[in-house]
Amino acid sequence: MIKVFVDGQEGTTGLKIHERLAGRSDIEILQIDPEKRKDPQARAQLLNASDISFLCLPDVASRESAALVTNPNTRLIDASTAHRTDPAWTYGFPELAPGQREAIRHSKRIAVPGCHATGFVALVYPLVKLEVIAPDYPVTCHSITGYSGGGKKLIAAYEDPNRRYGFKAPRQYALGLKHKHLPEMQKIAGLTMPPVFDPICGDFYQGMAVSIPLHTHLLKNPMGAKQMHELFAEYYANQRFVRVMPFDDESNLDAGFLDPTECNGTNRMDIFVFGHDTQIILIARLDNLGKGASGAAVQCMNIAIGADEGAGL
Repeated sequence: MIKVFVDGQEGTTGLKIHERLAGRSDIEILQIDPEKRKDPQARAQLLNASDISFLCLPDVASRESAALVTNPNTRLIDASTAHRTDPAWTYGFPELAPGQREAIRHSKRIAVPGCHATGFVALVYPLVKLEVIAPDYPVTCHSITGYSGGGKKLIAAYEDPNRRYGFKAPRQYALGLKHKHLPEMQKIAGLTMPPVFDPICGDFYQGMAVSIPLHTHLLKNPMGAKQMHELFAEYYANQRFVRVMPFDDESNLDAGFLDPTECNGTNRMDIFVFGHDTQIILIARLDNLGKGASGAAVQCMNIAIGADEGAGL
C-alpha cells in the first residue's frame, strides 16, 4: 500500500488529486487535521510518513514543505512553479523525450509542468530538438484558458452573481510579459530567449488551447503545414495521452471553430496543425486541471510507483 499525502488539499489542484485517487485500492491517503494544515510540525510528520507527497501550494510554501522532508524515501511531486527550472528536480512531462519516463520513475523530486507551459513545451520542444526552428526563433504564444486556472479567488470572481458584465469577454492578462511560466517555457523548450506570451482568460471553468503561429520562411528546416503535421504525428506516435489530430479535417472543428473544452475531464492533450506552405498554426488543447495540473501529477505518481500509467485518469 502506497502512503500518499497531499499538502495543500484544500486548493483546486489538491482537491482534484483527491478525486483522482479516491477508491484506489493501492493508495492510502494520509489526512491532516484541517486545523493543523498550516502547522509545520504536523505537515512535516505526514510528509515524512508518506511514500509520495503532492505539494499543491504557493511557491514559497512548496519550498518550505520540501525543506521539511528528512525521510530519504519520501518522494515529492510539486504542482507549483517553485521547482520547474531547478536541475535537481525532474520535469514531470513523460512524453517530452525518450528517457523522460525513466527519469520520472527513478526521481525523488518531480516538478509538474504549468498548464500553459504543458501545451507550449509539447509544441516547441520537438521543433527545437529536431532542428526545425533555431533556439533563437522569435516564438509567439497565445493561450486561452478557463478561469479555474487562477485559483479560488478568480473562480469566486467569475462565479459571483453580481460580477461585472465585462467578464463575459475573454480577458488578456500578464501584459507586463513576466508571466510566471515564462522561465519554464524558455528553459524546457530549449530557447535562447523567452517567447512573447499572451495568456487569455475565458468565461468558462476549465479547458485551454495553446497556440503557436509560425512563418515557414523563418524555419531552420523549412516545411509546410502537412509535413509539420507528419513530424508531430511521428514524434508522439503511440503516446497514450497525447494524440495528434488528423490534418485539415473539418471534424476537428465545430462549424469552423476550435472548442478549447473538448479535453475536459481527461488527462488527454490534442495537438493540431493548421495552415499551408507559408504559414502554420500549432495548437495544443488540454484540460488545465487535467493534463495541465492534477492529471499530470497523478500520471507522474503512477510512473514513479510502477502502477498503470492511466490509473485514476
